[in-house]
Amino acid sequence: MGQGFDPHSLGIVSIFMRADWVVQVVMVGLAIASLWSWVVILDKLFRFAGLNKQAAAFEDAVASGRSLDDLANQAGDNPSAPMPALLVAALKSWRDARARGPLSDGQGAIVLSTVDRVLDSIIARESRRAEEGLGVLAIVATSSPFIGLFGTVWGIMHAFSAIAAQHNTNLATVAPAISEALFATALGLAAAIPAYIAYNKFSLDAAKFAGRLEAFADELGAAIARRIGERVSGAA
Repeated sequence: MGQGFDPHSLGIVSIFMRADWVVQVVMVGLAIASLWSWVVILDKLFRFAGLNKQAAAFEDAVASGRSLDDLANQAGDNPSAPMPALLVAALKSWRDARARGPLSDGQGAIVLSTVDRVLDSIIARESRRAEEGLGVLAIVATSSPFIGLFGTVWGIMHAFSAIAAQHNTNLATVAPAISEALFATALGLAAAIPAYIAYNKFSLDAAKFAGRLEAFADELGAAIARRIGERVSGAA
């Protein structure tokens, strides 16, 4: 630090190589956290785009007038997409109940309650899947600034110790040392800000998608209720 001031000494690589080992560990940790959060961000961008595209296509198919049974048969026994999974589960519960024989009013209410529970279980499962990775973004967003601040405080303490040892406080001595410390704060903010924005965005996207599934489940419940009503009326 006692050498003359060199503007090139403020480059990122130079700052990192010259920093105290504790600050270097902080910088590496923040860089890894930032990279981890960006992996989650990109994964969520593609995942939500795919989920919404699948949902829109399925909603269009339902709105086209095709029967729910045809759509369920096309989806197969274990569809991976959430909305077809809701449809298949609802119709399976209905078919199982119908296969047991005529339905009374009380039995119809039980079947409808069973369908609702099955659909709620699937929605809860798909909501958890949609929210996977958000915990990583929350941790990075909340902890990175404080980790960066720790690196800054440690770096400044180390810089002041070196300055005191050299008995030299001119700008050429102070600037590189302070830049090392402040760079840790910059890395902390660089990791935290995208993670914070992404966390809020994807939390809202997950809530909207869960609401979309719930709306479709309500439509399925109404369709099953109509079938139960027709079955009960026919039995009467």
